[in-house]
Amino acid sequence: MKDLDYQDLMEKISKILFEEDPIGINFEENTDEYDTEARTIVPRLGNSKSIEDIQQILHEEFCRWFDEKTAGEISRYRRIAERIWTLIAVR
Repeated sequence: MKDLDYQDLMEKISKILFEEDPIGINFEENTDEYDTEARTIVPRLGNSKSIEDIQQILHEEFCRWFDEKTAGEISRYRRIAERIWTLIAVR
């Protein structure tokens, strides 16, 4: 994983989640809306070895925080996983 500290990575992931808005809670003023989810996603990223791993983590966390219906299909998290992968992948 790239050398990003926890807080920086959490903020970047929260921003990505806000921009991609997988469950439709972006009302443009609530920019911290995904902070809680980002805080539980970041610790799990250390073991991820692919975009698919991150996609699975995202889906699991959103199912946990909301429910399966609200979280939706795992495919909903592909673009988010790709964006996160670009943040953490060792090049």
